[in-house]
Amino acid sequence: MGCKNILLLYTGGTIGMQMSADGLAPASGFEERVRAEQAKQNLTLPSWQFRALLPPIDSANMTQHNWLAMAAAIRECVANGCDGVLLLHGTDTLAYSAAALSFLLLGLPVPVLLSGSMLPAGADNSDAWGNLFGALNALADGVSNGVHLYFNQRLMHGARVSKLSSDDFDAFQVLPRPRQSERAERIPAQLDYRQVRQPVNLAVLPFYPGLQASHLRALLSTGVEGLLLECFGSGTGPSDNQDLLAVLREAHDNGVVIAAISQCAHGHVEFGVYAAGSQLASCGLISAGGMTREAALGKLFALLGAGLTQAETEYWFALDLCGERAD
Repeated sequence: MGCKNILLLYTGGTIGMQMSADGLAPASGFEERVRAEQAKQNLTLPSWQFRALLPPIDSANMTQHNWLAMAAAIRECVANGCDGVLLLHGTDTLAYSAAALSFLLLGLPVPVLLSGSMLPAGADNSDAWGNLFGALNALADGVSNGVHLYFNQRLMHGARVSKLSSDDFDAFQVLPRPRQSERAERIPAQLDYRQVRQPVNLAVLPFYPGLQASHLRALLSTGVEGLLLECFGSGTGPSDNQDLLAVLREAHDNGVVIAAISQCAHGHVEFGVYAAGSQLASCGLISAGGMTREAALGKLFALLGAGLTQAETEYWFALDLCGERAD
């Protein structure tokens, strides 16, 4: 059944930008521009109400606080009778926000679509209106509950999508990463969409030839609660660097959740394939399976932000909660 009362939630991004002395910048007054374009095209759309999270931002400035504000606005609107949400967002961090909201809104009884554009609304040959009105029509036609990305006439899973191009209209894709994890039989009460989360000190670090234990120790000394390591291949790293392994082991012993993803675009983590991967697992690392960087980061945020312990976070991280790590 399609949506009839939609929240159009505007956060900024290219879609609503206008030219300034310094280049394209977020601008207000976007509701009037949308309604004028709808009238100009004589479109019949479901009823929608507009809300802007102020100030509108370039999504390069996106933070956890913005994610929490988006989730709060969506919860409030749904409580007041909205049956669908279209969130407009800049493309640079759109995949990160789609993933974070996928876990912040577990159990939400309405669909949420995120969209934006590569060119501003009003620019010649822009994709803005096609994405915006296409997303509204998709909601009117009927979309399953959960968080999705609508872009370039495609509907994609919010916790699987990545941005692969900085200028193509078809900038977002769901890459074929192996997803074979066990599904959670239930969603715990602590992770229900109505539960408020708190900011979390998270960090992401890729393994690379020459990474030193001192680099990792300096990062962890900032109070990191969750660390996402981007490993080689199927989950390997510098296993002959005993100092680095000791830093990882000490961090885990001190309560830090350390998760591993693959740097490969089509990769997944399977520690037991190589001895180098088994060495990492012995330090307390947990596998993100075939999750993307965006999904793994958003999931760590949602779990730790709910106040889960290290053991609880590791347990739920290993299970599929919304299709992020199981087909």
